[in-house]
Amino acid sequence: MSAHAETPRASNVLIASVVTAALAGLLFGFDTAVIAGVTGALKAKFALSEAWLGFTVSSALWGTLIGALFVGMPGDRYGSRNVLRMLAFLYVVTALGCALAWNWHSFIGFRFINGIAIGGSSVLAPAYIAELAPPAQRGKMVGGFQFAVILGILLAYVSNAIIGSLGLGDVEWRWKLGIVALPSLVFFALLFRIPNSPRWLLAKRRDAEARACWQWSG
Repeated sequence: MSAHAETPRASNVLIASVVTAALAGLLFGFDTAVIAGVTGALKAKFALSEAWLGFTVSSALWGTLIGALFVGMPGDRYGSRNVLRMLAFLYVVTALGCALAWNWHSFIGFRFINGIAIGGSSVLAPAYIAELAPPAQRGKMVGGFQFAVILGILLAYVSNAIIGSLGLGDVEWRWKLGIVALPSLVFFALLFRIPNSPRWLLAKRRDAEARACWQWSG
């Protein structure tokens, strides 16, 4: 096949890979903001004081800190894409876990693990994009991750408003949190359709695969 025939496909793979990684930013924003729409319900459901409500809301942020601090080592060892798959799986599980939480402790546990996924993906997704993007487009493509974060925050409030208008009663808060499982599942599935970054492949001495990636990524 000629180079001209491969160019459109190469461009499509690059764009698909960058957009897929940027979905981590959308989930970052969505998961961080969505809890704003359920604070009243959580306070009533679990009989929380203002102080414990604040702790409940912040539980994901503690997980985010842990995830951001410690994700670098597994990212280097297994590759950003592969670790992102594990984090995407956590997004799905924790969204459903928060929606189905049977008591306050289970809710805190799932939110904390959700935070680990948020923190880890906030580091690895931009790193993956930077390793993949052509030098001339690297800043723009990594910046797309930041845009996705803001878009995720917006979508969280829109989602809360739509679900809030459905009259779901006592289970409304569960739907608001559980809906995050849908984009998380899409993110998880798409991660199986994108390649490892050439930088990581070179670091693992998988030179032939790395050269194949460079042909279309740089």
